[in-house]
Amino acid sequence: MPSLHHPRQFSSPGEREDAVAVIGAGIIGICAAAYLAEAGYKVTVYDRTGVCEETSSGNASAFAFSDVLPLAHKGMMKNLPRWLADPLGPLAIRPSYLPKLAPWLWRFWRAGSPDLYEASLAAQAAMMRLAEPEWMGLLDRSRNKSMLREDGSLEFYESESEFRASLPGWEARDRFGISYRHVDGEEMAALQPGLSLQFVKATFVPGWKTSIDPKLLGKAIWAYAQGLGAHFEQREVVAIADGETAGGGVTLRLSGGGNEQFGKALIAAGAWSHRLAAQLGDRIPLETERGYNTTLPADAFDVRRMLIFGGHGFVVTPLSTGIRVGGAVELGGLDLPPNYARSKAMLEKARRFLPGLKSQGGREWMGYRPSLPDSRPVIGRSRRSPDILYAFGHGHLGKTQAAGTARLIRDLVSGAAPAIDLSPFSPQRF
Repeated sequence: MPSLHHPRQFSSPGEREDAVAVIGAGIIGICAAAYLAEAGYKVTVYDRTGVCEETSSGNASAFAFSDVLPLAHKGMMKNLPRWLADPLGPLAIRPSYLPKLAPWLWRFWRAGSPDLYEASLAAQAAMMRLAEPEWMGLLDRSRNKSMLREDGSLEFYESESEFRASLPGWEARDRFGISYRHVDGEEMAALQPGLSLQFVKATFVPGWKTSIDPKLLGKAIWAYAQGLGAHFEQREVVAIADGETAGGGVTLRLSGGGNEQFGKALIAAGAWSHRLAAQLGDRIPLETERGYNTTLPADAFDVRRMLIFGGHGFVVTPLSTGIRVGGAVELGGLDLPPNYARSKAMLEKARRFLPGLKSQGGREWMGYRPSLPDSRPVIGRSRRSPDILYAFGHGHLGKTQAAGTARLIRDLVSGAAPAIDLSPFSPQRF
């Protein structure tokens, strides 16, 4: 990697040590900035666009603290052939991308093996046990608790066989004290009126939470961090290196020229993070799950809580800004053009599942979920330098795990013992 020159000068070693760069202004980076600013660090956040303007702006807005099952165990391997046969189904891989994707798919298949199941399940459960109280505390401290909705979720089944196939996953949640109940008939209809009669059962999770809108929440958390002294620069970090002085630190090269030096840096740039990690000798097998959605006007349907159509790979969420219909997975990297036929296909299914849904006037969107084959993020130090940390690869759970991840990053930066065992999330585990 080329040398970086003329870093920022600090008046004292202590001033440099307290300066932390956060690369990425998605929900992970913003929460980390808030936690670090609370601890007294001088935080600068870099992003090429803005605060929560990309993937963190268009997610389904769930706090999915009960979602502890690794992705490879959610029936995906069993359903893979059927799903791949449908180009607009829950999972799509464009043939031209398959050769590049093959190593990731092999790791994903391996992650579904029984010998790795327990480790992944325990790691996710530990992260969720941390994430929920950390989020509730952050919402309280930032005075944003009013943005939280605690209406629970409903996951639907179209047949008794589909319902029975879900039971092992719910039994696994029993081990971690996750509350739920299976419903049908009048109780299911009362929890969500107007549902198609094709659904025979559902599972209600009362502890499932959402926010009024993910983009609005991210900007509110940033306003809190900014009030504590955090600073934002709309610039892209194109290169990163450990410090060139005897005192250590980190040097960033920015788009448009110029370098900046910090005591520490956090790479939290979502689906783009592995490119910077590779500069530091860490080859992270990150793949991009391209998610699609359509946000309809708020009066499109009386949606009472998040509705999960697991057999079809999408959800419907009531937001303050509209009704969001989205999900599914397209494994396609960062460079292929969007295929909005996928969002249209989900919207058409939602119209069938919720008769009377007004499907006109929606806004289509596509975002990049940064996913690792074992469904666990990387949280820890880089191979090259203890002053460069990683927090990325959360897949579908970035918003859910953001505050827990931020707590762990603050622990690492400050030298405190991490709140949970970080070995399952090690960047070097691959």
